[in-house]
Amino acid sequence: MFKNVEGKPVPQVTFRTRRGDEWVNVNSKDIFNGRNVIVFSLPGAFTPTCSSSHLPGYNQLAHAFKEKGVDEIVCISVNDTFVMNEWAKDQDAEHVTLLPDGNGEFTEKMGMLVDKSDLGFGDRSWRYSMVVKNGVIDKMFIEPDVPGDPFEVSDAETMLNYICPGETSKVMVLFSRVGCSHCATAKKLLLAKDVSFEEIIIGKDVTVLALKSITGKTASPQAFIDGRHIGGLEEIEAYAP
Repeated sequence: MFKNVEGKPVPQVTFRTRRGDEWVNVNSKDIFNGRNVIVFSLPGAFTPTCSSSHLPGYNQLAHAFKEKGVDEIVCISVNDTFVMNEWAKDQDAEHVTLLPDGNGEFTEKMGMLVDKSDLGFGDRSWRYSMVVKNGVIDKMFIEPDVPGDPFEVSDAETMLNYICPGETSKVMVLFSRVGCSHCATAKKLLLAKDVSFEEIIIGKDVTVLALKSITGKTASPQAFIDGRHIGGLEEIEAYAP
């Protein structure tokens, strides 16, 4: 059974990170002191649930968290900095800070280090998330201690509902085309208004025929919010005035 350590200070460790061609040491005080930080930890970079749901969820809702006073969102995994840096690029996770806990020091001090030798992983982190305020753990969501890799409570939606009860996220999906001036205008507007969106490139990620079958249109851009088609550039401008 994993111990909930709410009310306790976060472990003081040094994370060995790589920025460009240089080693940069980042310690716990740099990250947590005087700040409101969300942390989520997971078994490993490039693994299925971590790549398809856990990290993307927090990256997509980053703007919603920051509107509620969160200074930074941090993902910690027992991987080295080279792996974490490549995973961040692969995921386009520009709104989340990925920290390598290569030796498992932070994870072990959190009481979350588990043996995944049966999978050839060695020691890894159990899945959990937490809110840290000025270096002190305010709230923890720990996945149930059951076989496998449960993913029920450490997700971004659960965290958002804790920070702002009753509020649900609105996820925008934007279909755009390379070289489309209207698409560029729509993306610029959404970024300026801090509206989080997932971009799907027509001709690369989806065909024109597929777009037409979904929306009844072939013009770009086309936007959806929570699965509901809202329209093109004019409708996007009305949504994010």
